[in-house]
Amino acid sequence: MKYQNTILTIAAFVALLFTACSPRIDISYDYDRETDFSTYETYSFYGWVKGSEKVINSINQKRFEDAVANELTARGLQRVNDDGDLTVSLFIQFDEQHGVTAYTNYYAAGPYGYRYGPGWGWGYGYPTTTYHEYDYLVGTLVIDIFDHQAKDLIWQGVASQVVDDRPDVREIGIKKVVKAVMKKYPVKARN
Repeated sequence: MKYQNTILTIAAFVALLFTACSPRIDISYDYDRETDFSTYETYSFYGWVKGSEKVINSINQKRFEDAVANELTARGLQRVNDDGDLTVSLFIQFDEQHGVTAYTNYYAAGPYGYRYGPGWGWGYGYPTTTYHEYDYLVGTLVIDIFDHQAKDLIWQGVASQVVDDRPDVREIGIKKVVKAVMKKYPVKARN
C-alpha cells in the first residue's frame, strides 16, 4: 500500500512538473455572433498573408496548414482547392523579447558563532543577488476565416507563445497551438 502511494505521488509530481514547464499559450479570438457556422460545408486556403514567408520556412508553413486543416476537418468541413464556403488565411509574426531573472542568496556567514565564539554561525553577512539576462522569441499566429461569398471576416483566432528552436518540439508545439486556438471556434470538433 505504501509502495502504491509512493508511485502515485511520483506520478502526480511528474505530471505537475510537465504541466508547469510547458509554455503558456495566450489565446484571443472574435467572431460574428450573427453567423450560423453550422451552415458551412467546405473551406479553401487563401494562403499566407504577405510577409509571412520572410519569417517562416515552407516546412513550418505546411505544418501550420496541416494542423489547421485537421482541426477544420474534425469540425465537419471538407477542404476544396478553390471557392470553398470559407476562406482561411494565415499570418505569423515573431517578436524578440528580453527577460531578466534574479536570484538572491540570503545565506551569509558572520565572524561570530554560537555564544560569540569564533567561527561560522549567525552574524553579519550580506545577501548577494545574481542576475541572468536572456533573449527569447515569441511567435504570434493569426487565423482569419472569411465567408467566401460575402467576403466578410467571420472568425479570427490569435495565439502567442514562446518559440522553441528544437525541430521535434516545434512540430508538436505547432499542433498544440493550433488546437488551442481552434477550441475557440464556434463549431466544436466531432471526435
